[in-house]
Amino acid sequence: MEQFKKVLLEATKEAGKIIQQYFQGSFNIENKEGINNLVTEVDKHSEKAIIDIIRKNYPEHSIISEEVGEMLQESDYQWIIDPIDGTVNFAHGIPICCVSIGLKHKEELLLGAVYNPMMNELFFAEKGKGAYLNDKPIKVSSKTNFAKACLVTGFPYKWPNSSEHPIRVFERFILEGLPVRRLGSAAIDLCWVACGRFDGFWEYNLSSWDVAAGYLIVQEAGGRITNFDGEPYSVFDKETLATNGHIHEDMLRLIRNKK
Repeated sequence: MEQFKKVLLEATKEAGKIIQQYFQGSFNIENKEGINNLVTEVDKHSEKAIIDIIRKNYPEHSIISEEVGEMLQESDYQWIIDPIDGTVNFAHGIPICCVSIGLKHKEELLLGAVYNPMMNELFFAEKGKGAYLNDKPIKVSSKTNFAKACLVTGFPYKWPNSSEHPIRVFERFILEGLPVRRLGSAAIDLCWVACGRFDGFWEYNLSSWDVAAGYLIVQEAGGRITNFDGEPYSVFDKETLATNGHIHEDMLRLIRNKK
């Protein structure tokens, strides 16, 4: 496991250097499918650096990455990569963006790292060994009073095929008088739940690379993460709810509009 960790952190930090080097600089920006679904040359540069490091050490492993897609091989190990989570923020010079990398063995997340070089924050978790921010242990908040919770969410650029529009769900939280923030990076949202800055997070239509690392970091920090039915979570789910555990049922109630 130590070798896996070494490679993970090497790739994460190298990508972070690239992101920081180009931040608020000049670079090409393109639009993928849908409105405001941006990709920059820096995303591609960061992704290449990560994949090169993984391939050098583990050429037989599978990779799923946001820009290149699936690079599947006959392996039980799979690296799940977002070279820049929060690309719209990055493209606009907003320092809430990060590199996110998770390592999965079969169906189990083993390692996760989320690094925001502009804020010098490196979150890391290893299965069964806790979660850390810059090598210091972190825990979810201990808040039990839902009325005093501080929450974070995000909105997809393509609305999900669900029975209810996400704005209606958002409205229910607002009408409860709860503070709800929108940062623009699901990976950072999850990490900020893990370290207690937020008490809960929900979002529709996330991809595996958005959540793989943050999912493990929340779990190892003592939090709870499920889909919107309260069922055990998979990084391939399209509904994500992560909390400190204490307010989980309250959030499920509002999301599902149960009295």
